Amino acid sequence: NTRMTPDGVLQKFGVPPALIIDYLTLVGDSVDNIPGVAKCGPKTATKWLTEYGSLDGVIAHADEIKGKVGDNLRASLEQLPLSRQLVTIRLDVALEQGPLDLCPRAPDTAALRELYAWIESDRLQATLASETPGAVQTGVENVDADGGYQAVLTWRDFDAWMERLQAAELFAFDTETTSLDYMQAELVGVSFAETPGQAAYVPLAHDYPGVPEQLDRRRVLDRLRPLLEDPGRPKLGQNLKYDMSVLANYGIELRGIAFDTMLESYVTDSTATRHDMDSLAKKYLGRNTIKYEDVAGKGAKQLRFDQVPLEQAVPYAAEDADITLRLHRELWPAVEREPALERLFREIEMPLVPVLSRMERTGVRIDSAMLVRQSQQLAQRMHELEQQAYTQAGGRFNLGSPKQIGSILFDQLGLPVKARTPTGAPSTAEAVLQELADEFELPRLILQHRGLSKLKSTYTDRLPEQVNPRTGRVHTSYHQAVAATGRLSSSDPNLQNIPVRSEEGRRIRQAFVPQPGCKILAADYSQIELRIMAHLSGDTGLIDAFAAGRDIHRATASEVFGVPEKQVSTDQRRSAKAINFGLIYGMSAFGLARQLGIDRQAAQEYVDLYFQRYPGVSAFMERIREDARAQGYVTTVFGRRLYLQEIGSRNAQRRAAAERTAINAPMQGTASDIIKIAMLRVDSWLQSARPDVRMIMQVHDELVFEVPRADVDAVGEEIRKHMQSAAELRVPLVVDVGVGDNWEMAH
Repeated sequence: NTRMTPDGVLQKFGVPPALIIDYLTLVGDSVDNIPGVAKCGPKTATKWLTEYGSLDGVIAHADEIKGKVGDNLRASLEQLPLSRQLVTIRLDVALEQGPLDLCPRAPDTAALRELYAWIESDRLQATLASETPGAVQTGVENVDADGGYQAVLTWRDFDAWMERLQAAELFAFDTETTSLDYMQAELVGVSFAETPGQAAYVPLAHDYPGVPEQLDRRRVLDRLRPLLEDPGRPKLGQNLKYDMSVLANYGIELRGIAFDTMLESYVTDSTATRHDMDSLAKKYLGRNTIKYEDVAGKGAKQLRFDQVPLEQAVPYAAEDADITLRLHRELWPAVEREPALERLFREIEMPLVPVLSRMERTGVRIDSAMLVRQSQQLAQRMHELEQQAYTQAGGRFNLGSPKQIGSILFDQLGLPVKARTPTGAPSTAEAVLQELADEFELPRLILQHRGLSKLKSTYTDRLPEQVNPRTGRVHTSYHQAVAATGRLSSSDPNLQNIPVRSEEGRRIRQAFVPQPGCKILAADYSQIELRIMAHLSGDTGLIDAFAAGRDIHRATASEVFGVPEKQVSTDQRRSAKAINFGLIYGMSAFGLARQLGIDRQAAQEYVDLYFQRYPGVSAFMERIREDARAQGYVTTVFGRRLYLQEIGSRNAQRRAAAERTAINAPMQGTASDIIKIAMLRVDSWLQSARPDVRMIMQVHDELVFEVPRADVDAVGEEIRKHMQSAAELRVPLVVDVGVGDNWEMAH
């Protein structure tokens, strides 16, 4: 806390203020990268400046200064003017503001909210929200939400809202139901919003003691039908596919769905962990929304929504519509700023919503009796494996207990420890057991038992329980906003993870059967990701092989092993296949060595030979890594962005994993986009020309149909045509079509 005077400067530095620039020029500053004169410290600089009067004087008498430091001075003469410029504070810079213009002003809450959302600081967002009570920031205006939510209990109020919705350019719509299962859900009420801060909830089927009289559900739906089915009336929602499916149960086909905030968020950043309304409201609006548990309770005592009193139901349901509208105003400008993302949203993701809804409601017919028999067979085989495992272990143990397995494998049998858990215990994870199973019998038996147990509990036992009693079919839910690459996923049941490499897994597909008079038709893109690699890399060798219709794995084996294609052995083709698919997933030579059961040097030689034969692939991979590092994301052919949070990580393992993702994501993402486009084209044809043909499943690169027995050939060719024309690549898309009396036979 000392005020420095000229004498103070002289006392501290040995030179007056007027020579400080000269002093700093000679001494230099390694932190600011100012070189100065080597070996010239404060004492030497002070001595020279005192003796010669200034830096210019020191330079003029440089020849007189003796010793090593004199040599250093003379060697630095050319750079001293630059050093002096670097240490000099500029006093002539034009400033846009004066000191009084820099006083604190009222905070820009919109900018702060955007910043806090961008850095994902929940604490700062909550603080900002608490500092603006009674108001919610939309990014455009503050809207007082208090008193803006209305319960519609009279036809007069309903008519007033109908007039508002019919006059609105866009309105948010939401349903409240009794179940998350769209096939079982009963409609409890509907909500609307067309102005931020103002929303209505129309209760239709709340049922509890003392509930107020509500409008008749059938009459309300009849009044809403023209509005909801009008394709010229744009609607907005959050996960509208669910609402569309629920309305379909009441004979209403929701049309004119223009925006879905879940998909807007997903298209903006598919790598974000959550795209549900509550998470988006917190992230983009800084608002903690009313949760379902807040109004319905938790656990076994949780109420269905029709049992929730209107005092709690109205603000909860109306807020859903209001927040959806506010989120759209935040998210859509971000999508609209990027033409590629806007096209992705308008031309792929949004049009796919009704296609998925239709496919979900169609469902899949299964042979429950066959699955019951398979469950019995799996139980018998699991029992046999248990007995063999007991023999290997020398006694009974729980094959489902990692602790007991670890004790037997590592303490009792002394097997080598391949990895450890965070607590330091030997790991019994699947990857560890896979490695041990190459040498030891007991880990192999445990893995087999695990695989069969999963098949039994997830599919053969569970699928018959999931048959809808009304349709006699299983109805999965397809999710657009889960996988970062754009792939669809499914749940309840998950139809996309049924194992196909094991005989037991393939047998489960035999239980997926068509209705009488029909066949199952499966249409599958052949090696689509390798074809996309050829397209993206532009490698002439790959392009020529695909263009000629050659077996790409045999062609690769011929190139890598230097033998004619006709002489490629089965093992060589298997190795080439592992290389082809391994490289597009960023597999290292170490990983390839493990997969092929060869030493690492041999695997590296395979990789090196591959890149010599296909140099375009190597160049593409390096280009993708550089692009990812430069911009933080990679893109698909159709403009989908896949952000890579760890691409600049200092942790080598995380960075390497991000680089592997950067290589694979454009191919897997493009394949995902292509299958979605194919679904749109095929569905359009089915709706107009063949409503008797039903698309019943999508599994990664495959579409599955139920087709009248007499028409399978003609329908198969038409489906093949639409799928193969879904994208224009440098190599042809090829679709394999199979037909059978069940899903397995169609392969």
